[in-house]
Amino acid sequence: MNGAQAATGGSADQKPSNPVRGEATLVIAGRPFLLRPTFNALVCAEEELGSLFALVERAGEGKLRLAEIATLFWHCLAQRGGLTREDVGQAVLAQGLAAAARPLRVLLAEILKGQP
Repeated sequence: MNGAQAATGGSADQKPSNPVRGEATLVIAGRPFLLRPTFNALVCAEEELGSLFALVERAGEGKLRLAEIATLFWHCLAQRGGLTREDVGQAVLAQGLAAAARPLRVLLAEILKGQP
């Protein structure tokens, strides 16, 4: 991993996240994984979680559940590389909600504003 990749959370086999495109990075089992909120990913998340607008409202009210965060992250993973949903949930738990809030804010902002 070079310095630029380390600074942005990328790995040698994965592009670094691009916040302008609504991408974020989540560290799972010590490795950075790209979260990319594509239309397909968000549709799949919405099918499981219900309205994304309601999800954003719950987040704003501090009522978002751990399972909802992990589910959104799971669906937005650009590459799963053998990960399980439990791995994603364990990563959120291991890092704590404060650390998980960083990529969550990026994804929620992208859901609200869309891409330029």
